[in-house]
Amino acid sequence: MRYKFITIEGNIGAGKTTLATALHKQYPSRLILEEFADNPFLPKFYENPAQYAFPVELFFMAERYKQLKELITTQDLFNSITISDYLFTKCLLFAKLNLPADEYRLYQRLFDIIHQQLIQPDLLIYLHAPIEKLQQNIKKRNRSYELQIEDRYLLNIQETYTGYIRQHNIKTLMVDAGNADFINNPDHLKTITDALEKEYEPGLHPILLP
Repeated sequence: MRYKFITIEGNIGAGKTTLATALHKQYPSRLILEEFADNPFLPKFYENPAQYAFPVELFFMAERYKQLKELITTQDLFNSITISDYLFTKCLLFAKLNLPADEYRLYQRLFDIIHQQLIQPDLLIYLHAPIEKLQQNIKKRNRSYELQIEDRYLLNIQETYTGYIRQHNIKTLMVDAGNADFINNPDHLKTITDALEKEYEPGLHPILLP
């Protein structure tokens, strides 16, 4: 494996955790999964975004930092690869979408202090799926607080992610995940593992699933 720290990103319902878990089974690795259920503000945020946006984003940033900080302070002699289903920078991207300007400036100052302490991924896998597919996946997993997410919010997230990736020229595999099935279609997973055997220049590299 060329890459020691792989991060998977995408919109809500894109299949990040599914792919991260599938890759973890393919390689001796540490798996870091975002713990949505632990955020007590998340259901309240979807009911009242204006009131709960700041605490929900602050809680997520603290929990993500706690998880990723362990990459610096611990060494796993048997699992040298780390696979995560989130990019720490998503803290800032979601904060920019959800917070008013004054709260965002404060949040950004905290983010900048924390971000420089963390290890950055060697490779980003971004799962790009159409809004209709995202909504289907959201309904399928049936988290009650997500069922009222509007298409416009998902579209804003999509545009924010892709804008960030293009602007920062990150080494990224852009996967067309509109029909992805990493559990039941072995060819889909093999396409990703084959891609991980190659070296890439910084920038976007499209990956089409069969």
